[in-house]
Amino acid sequence: MNILGHFETITRHKLLVMKYCFECGLYEQGLAHDLSKYSPTEFIPGCIYYQGDHSPNEAERDAKGYSSAWLHHKGRNKHHLEYWIDYSSNKSGMTGMKMPLRYVCEMICDRVAASQIYLGEKYTDASPWEYYEHSKDHYMLHPETRALLEKLLKMVRDLGQERTFAYMKLLLGCSDTY
Repeated sequence: MNILGHFETITRHKLLVMKYCFECGLYEQGLAHDLSKYSPTEFIPGCIYYQGDHSPNEAERDAKGYSSAWLHHKGRNKHHLEYWIDYSSNKSGMTGMKMPLRYVCEMICDRVAASQIYLGEKYTDASPWEYYEHSKDHYMLHPETRALLEKLLKMVRDLGQERTFAYMKLLLGCSDTY
C-alpha cells in the first residue's frame, strides 16, 4: 500500500487538469475535477493498487476481476465517456449518449494531464491520441462525440495543447453544443 505515492499522483493530476480547465474557461469543472478520487471508495483501492506509472484501477481490475474504484468514479464524473452510456431510445440496447461540449473539453484536459503524469519525460503531444487510439474500438460513444473527441485529440497531437485549449475556449464561449 502506497498512501503518499497515490495521494501525490492524484493531486498532481488534479492540479494539472485544473490548470488546463482554467485555460479553457472551465473554472467550476477545474475546481471540482476528480474530487471523488479522495473518497474512501476510490482512495483506499488506489493506495492498495498504486503503480505510479498507470491507473491503479487496472491493477485492481486484474486482481479482482473488476474495479470498485472505477465503478464509483465513472458514475460521478461527467467528463468520462462511460458516464454517458445509457439505453437507446429506440430500444436497440446500450449506446453512447451525446456529451455536452464542456465535458468533452474537460475529458481532453484530463487525457492530456494523465498522459503527462504517467509518462513523465516520455510524454509527447501525440501521447493522448496514441492512448485513445489503442482502445477506441471498444468505446461506446455517440458518433458526434467521437468525432469531436478525435478532432481535439488530433489537434493536440498536430498543433499542441496550447492551441487546442485556446480553440476549446473559443468553442465554449460560443455555446455548449457542437
